[in-house]
Amino acid sequence: MPREIQWTDAEEIGIQLQEKYPEIEPYTVRFTDLHKYVTELPGFVGDPMKSTEPGLEAIQKAWYEEYEDAKGL
Repeated sequence: MPREIQWTDAEEIGIQLQEKYPEIEPYTVRFTDLHKYVTELPGFVGDPMKSTEPGLEAIQKAWYEEYEDAKGL
């Protein structure tokens, strides 16, 4: 069973998003889509209504760091 993750677990979410969507460049994703991707992750237990713009920005940044590592950028 995946560990429970919340909105504040940006690094873990970034890792999981990179594993699930390796072909997507994170900075091209709209926040509405990012919100959907996060809430659909296994183990996500955060309240979908409690996302914030700074929180989504942190997740997008963490995902981009994983994307860069995976692409060797």
